[in-house]
Amino acid sequence: MSSQRLLHRLLATLVLGLLLAGCATAPTVTHEPPPPQRNTVLVEAEALAANDATLTGAARQANATAIARLLAGLDDAALQRAADDTAAEAPLYNFLGQALLARGLRVPKPFVRSDWRLDTSARPPAAADGYRPPLRVGLLLPLSGALANTAVPVRDGFLAGYHGESRSRPDIQFYDTAGGVAAAYARAVAEGVDYVIGPLARAEVDALFAQPALQVPVLVLNRGNRRPPSASVAFSLAPEDEGIAAAEYMFSRGARHVLVVAGGDDTLRRTADAFREAFHARGGQIVASLPEGTADFGAHAAAETPPDAVFLALRAASAAEVVPRLAVAGLGDRLRVGTSQIAGVEAAEAMGLDGIVFPTESWSVRNVPGLPSAAILGASLASARGPAARLFAFGFDAWRLAAYLEHLAQDPNARLDGATGQLGIDGFGNVTRRPAWSSFRGGVAVPLPDSR
Repeated sequence: MSSQRLLHRLLATLVLGLLLAGCATAPTVTHEPPPPQRNTVLVEAEALAANDATLTGAARQANATAIARLLAGLDDAALQRAADDTAAEAPLYNFLGQALLARGLRVPKPFVRSDWRLDTSARPPAAADGYRPPLRVGLLLPLSGALANTAVPVRDGFLAGYHGESRSRPDIQFYDTAGGVAAAYARAVAEGVDYVIGPLARAEVDALFAQPALQVPVLVLNRGNRRPPSASVAFSLAPEDEGIAAAEYMFSRGARHVLVVAGGDDTLRRTADAFREAFHARGGQIVASLPEGTADFGAHAAAETPPDAVFLALRAASAAEVVPRLAVAGLGDRLRVGTSQIAGVEAAEAMGLDGIVFPTESWSVRNVPGLPSAAILGASLASARGPAARLFAFGFDAWRLAAYLEHLAQDPNARLDGATGQLGIDGFGNVTRRPAWSSFRGGVAVPLPDSR
């Protein structure tokens, strides 16, 4: 072998050795996976929720509405994951829980009630079912004046629940708010009540919650512009709640393009407005909003995107006129959902409303513990029949809520079977209500299976 070839071989061996040595000693480089991208909706909602405590009045309400709109755009699985991953102490958690409850979903962790100062130490221990009523209750109602007729069925419903309970019950005293809610509340506190129920008017609720501090917690019977303070709770039959419930009912059953037909009075307008807002936030489309006097729906049935459902924010008589026109236009086979106002239709008119779904008070379609049937009680008591029956059921539930308040506050998923629906309490001190759903069949209102 020539010296030149030998030199090449030695050099090749040396280079190979160096390369192998380098491979053995080179540091191992690992690449960490990038952090998962956070849902931009949740990031924005968290930022809004962080500001919640600094806001008051209309600004706070607008902020809460914006958060609710963002969360409504999440599907059930995403909303549930967000609640699972959010600490109960985080400002966003109460909003997530509120959205879950509206959809009939479970809240994963109890709400943090750091300012919940409901003193029940003087009460007897709770019964196995959570029954633990106050010792002395003051009811603030307009017993005279313009709203007195409205207060009568509420009062009678409360008394029906109270006297239907066989266990220990509180002493009760009525206070007339016609002379001013602040004076009525002060008198109740001075006379030793440990819990207050009422007032009934929205302006009175705002006036009461505007006070710097409430010595005795309150279950108010309306929803004002202020959140309930401390251990107080707000319960209402607001038209907006019915519109939101209808939107969730329709969306959860596959409706995505809805035609809205609405009456013009204030209650129906508020219901329709809330429905449109909630349905749009969930990702649905309102294809058109029409007045009850619309004569022909044919153009909307033949549109490029026809409605797959119809929401009827109408009173009974108007619904009986509109429904045949929908059928003529070819929309009679769509999912049709009405408001509770449709339930008052006369038997002869109801024959044309078969298939329409509408929310009702549980008491009107099924048995409620501690309360005779609506038919039996309504036959003997004027305040429990006709339009007053809804307020009667409302008063009955006010009693039930007062008796089970601690139980409901401790468990976010606890439910109370009331006369107006299934009741619970969210993280903001608002009573949540899931109505019963019924449908006309053969002109008769028939309850539907419980479902969200």
